[in-house]
Amino acid sequence: MSKNANPLVYSTDSHESLPCNTCGKAPCACSGSVEIEPAKTVLKMSLDKKGRKGKAVTLVFELPHNPEYFSDLAKKLKSHCGTGGGMKNGMIEIQGDQRDRVQVFLEKMGFTVRRAGG
Repeated sequence: MSKNANPLVYSTDSHESLPCNTCGKAPCACSGSVEIEPAKTVLKMSLDKKGRKGKAVTLVFELPHNPEYFSDLAKKLKSHCGTGGGMKNGMIEIQGDQRDRVQVFLEKMGFTVRRAGG
């Protein structure tokens, strides 16, 4: 059995941060941010209702490691859709079912967007 720096298996504490997809540590200990080239970046998008009392949230996930870039992108998406949201656990959350608007906006910026989960 390998030793893991974060042996957490399950927690009901919502303040517990998830391990980074790149380095596997929580909080992230990655050395630096990745340069974002929209033409070469594929983003996944889905609609989620779990853990939100039935309220729908549009998620953009599997983002390359560059929190500053994507927090700014989240602000632009919120403004474009006229709704709330933000960055949480390395994902962009936009309140409501905004999948069509988000996809059009991201594709105009040059990203490739894939819908996940129906």
